[in-house]
Amino acid sequence: MKKNKLQRACEIAIKDCMGAKPKEKILILTDNEKKEIGYALYQTALEGGYEALYVEMKPMEMHGQEPPKYIAELMQKFNIVLIPTAKSLTHTNARRNASAKGVRIATFPGITKDVMIRGMNADYEKIAKLTIKLTKMLDKAGTARVTAPNGTDITMNLKGRKGIASKGLFRKKGESGNLPTGEAFIAPLEGKTEGVFVVDGSMSGIGKIVDKPIKITVKNGLVEKVSGGKEARKLREIIKRYGEKAKNIAEFGVGTNDAVRLSGNLLEDEKALGTIHIAIGDNKSMGGKVNAPIHLDGVIKKPTVWLDNKLIMKDGKLLVE
Repeated sequence: MKKNKLQRACEIAIKDCMGAKPKEKILILTDNEKKEIGYALYQTALEGGYEALYVEMKPMEMHGQEPPKYIAELMQKFNIVLIPTAKSLTHTNARRNASAKGVRIATFPGITKDVMIRGMNADYEKIAKLTIKLTKMLDKAGTARVTAPNGTDITMNLKGRKGIASKGLFRKKGESGNLPTGEAFIAPLEGKTEGVFVVDGSMSGIGKIVDKPIKITVKNGLVEKVSGGKEARKLREIIKRYGEKAKNIAEFGVGTNDAVRLSGNLLEDEKALGTIHIAIGDNKSMGGKVNAPIHLDGVIKKPTVWLDNKLIMKDGKLLVE
């Protein structure tokens, strides 16, 4: 029987990206907002001959919020866990603890059918190669500076921090990342980021920026001021709700997936080749020191990027091959 596009995308996720082996146990953890993707992954796993369990839970309220304890414990009992949910479980203790036990995990926060089909039908061997190359450059860099036509001009200290390759191939014990994916990212040193970044693509917890870009002023590694329109007001409310740790500059990431496009869906937008993103909140998952209940990424279009004094991106054109 000929597979439809969603079934094919699910098959790529399970077989190609996760490298699922015969007799491996797969947990599909979803919620009632993303159950179409969750059930498609489950059916594909069963058809592939894998032992699979489908679990549907209530949606979390915010990206990075911990799932119930029994869910966290269940995640540790499988070889592979696939998590298509409305809110991200990537930056949670539940995910970190399962990864530490050797579980291979892919999170699909905010996934839609269109994004799943578009993003999974990519050349992940090619994406992995570029992502690993950029990650090695982040490893060696002492600083990253980003400017953009929208007013962005921010400098981040990367000394002593290790870059992480979300390359789309999670085949070794304990490996994890988003799907669809394609990004090289790093946790800047706490207390050292200075400048302004202007989010004009999309932001997790908020969505596509349709009113005015969100201007975020940063001093001593913390968000000092948020200005703009209605989306900026929403971000201020979120930061106020979650406190001082939510102000932390948590991540600097570079998109490496040439199959996706800016759609307003953060999961897709932050992976798009030619964009960068900066996140606030939790960075514990990426070698940082801040364990916060939220992690929010903001996408910047047409950035120019320097690692130390080396220009690696000019007006959204990546100069690394």
